[in-house]
Amino acid sequence: MDEPRHVAIVGAGPAGLAAAIYAGRGRLSTVVLEKGMPGGQILLTDWIENYPGFPTGVTPFDLMQAFRKQAETFGAEIVSDEALAIAGSDGAFVIRGHNGEYRARAVIVATGSAYRRLGVPGEERLTGAGVSYCAVCDGSFFAGRDIAVVGGGDNALKEALFLTRFAETVTLIHRRAGFRGERIYQERVAANAKIRVLLETVVCTVEGQAKVESLTLRNVKDDTSSTLPVSGLFISIGTRPRTEFIKGFLELDEWDQVKVGGDMRSSVPGVFAAGDVSDACPKQVATAVGTGVHAALSVQEYLARLS
Repeated sequence: MDEPRHVAIVGAGPAGLAAAIYAGRGRLSTVVLEKGMPGGQILLTDWIENYPGFPTGVTPFDLMQAFRKQAETFGAEIVSDEALAIAGSDGAFVIRGHNGEYRARAVIVATGSAYRRLGVPGEERLTGAGVSYCAVCDGSFFAGRDIAVVGGGDNALKEALFLTRFAETVTLIHRRAGFRGERIYQERVAANAKIRVLLETVVCTVEGQAKVESLTLRNVKDDTSSTLPVSGLFISIGTRPRTEFIKGFLELDEWDQVKVGGDMRSSVPGVFAAGDVSDACPKQVATAVGTGVHAALSVQEYLARLS
């Protein structure tokens, strides 16, 4: 690209596409870089029923396709390329990709985060068919079912407690002899009759044809194996922000999320961050959209000051 765009957006998930809609509608020339299919991590979920405006729910694919079409209607160009590095300063940035370089006066980083996987047979194949990484997103689909949660931190304990609102039973599986989560959540888990705890245990395989039917487990202390019949598996072992390409360029927090100010600005003037990659966004589609909108509005203000 010879002429720099007003803004380059890295990532075409909910935050990136929402930013593109607002940037394009603000008459900013906008390019969006996405290495995979536009939509982001939310495409791993098979149904969304908590996004405002869809009382009967919507598929993630349909929702993200609508986002993309709206962004393109307002002039955003979506390019299939992966950002490898960002360089430059105030008003003059270059994003290097596999297929070329992209120049822009401002940048919005919206690369999201990846759920950490167990890496066991059956997990990837049954993702969206009983394997989930978000209790808030998918918990209600398992009403009256037996399900399992893997993890030992705060989020895993909170997800297990949340899932008892829907499930018949919740088996909480953790590979260590004790949980890492806060004591108050451990006490609540212990007091909940719906939750069964399996410590020093790992999931070896996820079984099922079209959907999750059972888990093969191994006790790490005595090396015995067992089978746990379940209809769902919620994996809660953390997320990994996609920030490898900006390490050393932007300031990150201890979890490798981009540190942002109240207007979604990063440590480098002219570079903003939105969605799960930032340290200011709960892991929900609606909040990712909100931060994307905020980042785009902040870009407009930033560029107006540069003029």
